[in-house]
Amino acid sequence: MDSLFKVEVISQTPEPQRSIYAAMHQDYAEGFVWDDRDRFPSEERCGEIIVKSLLAGNRGHYGPLEHPQITVNCGFFPHSTMQQIRTHRVGVSFDVQSFRYTGKRIIDVVEGTRDIEEVFYLRPLGSYTDRQGKKYDYTEELRQQDVEWCLTACKRYQERINQGFAEEHARGLIPFDVRQHWVMSANVRSFMHLLDLRWKADAQLEAQHLCELLWEPFQGWVPAIAEWYETSRLKKARLAP
Repeated sequence: MDSLFKVEVISQTPEPQRSIYAAMHQDYAEGFVWDDRDRFPSEERCGEIIVKSLLAGNRGHYGPLEHPQITVNCGFFPHSTMQQIRTHRVGVSFDVQSFRYTGKRIIDVVEGTRDIEEVFYLRPLGSYTDRQGKKYDYTEELRQQDVEWCLTACKRYQERINQGFAEEHARGLIPFDVRQHWVMSANVRSFMHLLDLRWKADAQLEAQHLCELLWEPFQGWVPAIAEWYETSRLKKARLAP
């Protein structure tokens, strides 16, 4: 995995499994469930009930899972990964770094104050296979050619900015996989939807790496649901709930 890829939690609904339990309980409770909040089961027990009553046996009643929300900061991923993730935005909100306002780091590369691979992503050396099964090798020589191409593009970007070009015009000259940061919020259901689609064996490598980093905070946040998901759905390419 690329050493710069990172995911950090900004905020999350406390006791998310109790929130889901409350929503589920209100579906069939005669009374106003808020009045019974002091008698709700523990967070751990609520998780067990959710798995048994909502998830086990593919019952498919995912509505209560939409109440708790987690917000994360995803950093240093290539632009292409952001596009892949943002495509599946059902129940997910994004605020993505704009290259209309954040072009200084492109110029930093030219001035030698920032490493080029901190700004642009290139895949690691190794053997790869395309979607048709054709194999190829990404060698040190080829990768260095790509590093040089990124540097050339940075110089052209700087030149156009110095000529008075707007950032949104000049950014069209930089390589596609410039690294990009974004803030993303998802509820429990949409989080699993994203993992279903982007942690499959045929998903693009960088998207799979993002899912690996997202998985750890998800496990810590809703442990009972994560345990069920790991057993029932993880990397099984099932239709997203």
